[in-house]
Amino acid sequence: MCFALDGGVWLHHHKIRDEPMAHLVSADKERLLALGRALGLHPASLQYKPLKDPRTGVRVPAWHWDLWGERLRRLDG
Repeated sequence: MCFALDGGVWLHHHKIRDEPMAHLVSADKERLLALGRALGLHPASLQYKPLKDPRTGVRVPAWHWDLWGERLRRLDG
Protein backbone atom coordinates (compact mmCIF):
# COMPACT_ATOMS: atom_id res chain seq x y z
CA MET A 1 0.00 0.00 0.00
CA CYS A 2 2.82 2.42 0.78
CA PHE A 3 4.04 2.03 -2.80
CA ALA A 4 0.64 3.25 -4.06
CA LEU A 5 0.56 6.09 -1.54
CA ASP A 6 3.96 7.21 -2.82
CA GLY A 7 2.59 7.42 -6.39
CA GLY A 8 3.11 3.87 -7.66
CA VAL A 9 0.30 1.61 -8.85
CA TRP A 10 -0.65 -1.32 -6.60
CA LEU A 11 -2.67 -4.35 -7.70
CA HIS A 12 -4.38 -5.41 -4.46
CA HIS A 13 -5.91 -8.91 -4.76
CA HIS A 14 -8.82 -10.06 -2.61
CA LYS A 15 -12.13 -11.91 -2.92
CA ILE A 16 -15.72 -10.78 -2.78
CA ARG A 17 -18.31 -13.50 -2.30
CA ASP A 18 -15.56 -16.07 -3.10
CA GLU A 19 -14.92 -14.44 -6.50
CA PRO A 20 -11.35 -13.25 -7.21
CA MET A 21 -11.19 -9.49 -7.45
CA ALA A 22 -8.55 -6.78 -7.28
CA HIS A 23 -8.23 -3.06 -6.87
CA LEU A 24 -5.80 -1.16 -9.06
CA VAL A 25 -4.81 1.61 -6.62
CA SER A 26 -2.70 4.79 -6.61
CA ALA A 27 -2.47 8.20 -4.98
CA ASP A 28 -1.29 9.51 -8.36
CA LYS A 29 -4.56 9.92 -10.25
CA GLU A 30 -2.92 10.89 -13.55
CA ARG A 31 -0.62 7.88 -13.50
CA LEU A 32 -3.59 5.61 -12.75
CA LEU A 33 -5.65 7.18 -15.54
CA ALA A 34 -2.77 6.68 -18.01
CA LEU A 35 -2.50 3.02 -17.06
CA GLY A 36 -6.27 2.67 -17.28
CA ARG A 37 -6.23 4.03 -20.84
CA ALA A 38 -3.62 1.44 -21.77
CA LEU A 39 -5.77 -1.31 -20.22
CA GLY A 40 -9.03 -0.10 -21.75
CA LEU A 41 -10.60 0.96 -18.45
CA HIS A 42 -13.30 3.62 -18.56
CA PRO A 43 -12.28 6.80 -16.63
CA ALA A 44 -15.83 7.26 -15.30
CA SER A 45 -15.51 4.03 -13.30
CA LEU A 46 -12.45 5.29 -11.41
CA GLN A 47 -13.36 5.55 -7.72
CA TYR A 48 -12.03 8.02 -5.14
CA LYS A 49 -11.15 6.44 -1.80
CA PRO A 50 -8.70 8.10 0.61
CA LEU A 51 -6.36 5.64 2.31
CA LYS A 52 -4.78 5.90 5.74
CA ASP A 53 -1.01 5.96 5.42
CA PRO A 54 0.24 3.36 7.93
CA ARG A 55 3.45 5.35 8.40
CA THR A 56 1.72 8.52 9.58
CA GLY A 57 -1.94 7.68 10.28
CA VAL A 58 -2.95 10.51 7.92
CA ARG A 59 -5.57 9.91 5.20
CA VAL A 60 -4.16 10.44 1.70
CA PRO A 61 -6.26 11.03 -1.45
CA ALA A 62 -6.24 7.85 -3.55
CA TRP A 63 -8.19 6.31 -6.43
CA HIS A 64 -8.91 2.78 -7.59
CA TRP A 65 -10.57 0.64 -10.19
CA ASP A 66 -12.38 -2.59 -9.29
CA LEU A 67 -11.17 -5.45 -11.48
CA TRP A 68 -12.65 -8.92 -11.82
CA GLY A 69 -13.38 -11.49 -14.49
CA GLU A 70 -11.58 -11.16 -17.81
CA ARG A 71 -9.92 -7.82 -16.96
CA LEU A 72 -8.33 -9.33 -13.87
CA ARG A 73 -7.30 -12.52 -15.71
CA ARG A 74 -5.52 -10.39 -18.35
CA LEU A 75 -3.46 -8.67 -15.64
CA ASP A 76 -2.70 -11.90 -13.77
CA GLY A 77 -1.86 -13.86 -16.91
